[in-house]
Amino acid sequence: MRCPFCEKLDNKVIDSRLSNDGESIRRRRECLECKRRFTTYERSEQALPLVIKKDGRRETFNRNKILAGLQKACEKRPVSIETLQEIVERITRKIQELGESEIPGQRIGQEVMEELSRLDQVAYVRFASVYRDFKDLHAFMAELKSLIRDDHKESAAGATPPAPPPPR
Repeated sequence: MRCPFCEKLDNKVIDSRLSNDGESIRRRRECLECKRRFTTYERSEQALPLVIKKDGRRETFNRNKILAGLQKACEKRPVSIETLQEIVERITRKIQELGESEIPGQRIGQEVMEELSRLDQVAYVRFASVYRDFKDLHAFMAELKSLIRDDHKESAAGATPPAPPPPR
């Protein structure tokens, strides 16, 4: 493993433990050259599908692209990196469970949007504005109105019925 600070290959593992998600091993390492410490994660290679892009190209599934999109959408929002990593794990697991050899990129984008809609509405709107490539303000406003409608429905469904008026 190359040191991210000095780029030397000589390092030693100081500590290894199962990560919080149970899907990877977290290793704490120390560079033997510069003596700085860094963390790596080791996970088993999974059979993931190829992603079919809008233009028909195929590329290998890349969880880091999902994380980068989530980070951009959640920039300056009260969302931890751990939460974003958990979302990436859930999406990756869902895609893997499909058992498909290829999957449209739109399916991944839809999964990201569903996760963001439950997590943070501002991040959802940010992601949707880029992902859906709104052509004009009217299309963008229609999406916002839909989001507000859905939010009102959820609020009404979870709200307690109003108290009866007091007796006279």
